[in-house]
Amino acid sequence: MEAGKEHLPGGNKKAQAEKDLMEQQFQVGVISSTHGVRGEVKVFPTTDDVKRFKKLKHVLLDTGKEQLPLEVEQVKFFKQFAILKFKGIDNINDIEKYKGKSLLVDRKDAVKLKKDEYFIADMIGMHVFTEDGAEFGTLRDVLETGANDVYIIDTTDGKEVLVPAIKQCILNVDIEEQKMTIHLLEGLV
Repeated sequence: MEAGKEHLPGGNKKAQAEKDLMEQQFQVGVISSTHGVRGEVKVFPTTDDVKRFKKLKHVLLDTGKEQLPLEVEQVKFFKQFAILKFKGIDNINDIEKYKGKSLLVDRKDAVKLKKDEYFIADMIGMHVFTEDGAEFGTLRDVLETGANDVYIIDTTDGKEVLVPAIKQCILNVDIEEQKMTIHLLEGLV
């Protein structure tokens, strides 16, 4: 029951509006700094697999005001970062102003998911029900812990419950219906 890492924050109207607007795009990284003087950037990946950048041909740079299409010319790796060089950007001064900005991909260019994997962005805001059909709450976010993801659910009575994303707890996820069915293990609530 893994969630693909491309994800958007949830929990308020602004985030929901952003989710509605951005469902067709996913963030794959954030430009953290420049790398050298020839226009390369260090990108902190916000995707499960940093190696996905090897196959990436095009990204959208979200400047906050517009989205600039960029062609990926070269990819290297350094520690947990991807080092990207974009076609036509050959000078540190041309890219430096975009530190902290997001790199997006269109849904059609997103990684292919395996069975029982979902994009976090598609799950945020999902209605959560218990196995007996009772409404339990809304999925607010997903914590990635390493062993397994943990779903943060805001319950109908205003509490926060953390539910491990394991087969014993997550019985069904229906992205189309925006509905999740869970089994609450003893001690979770």
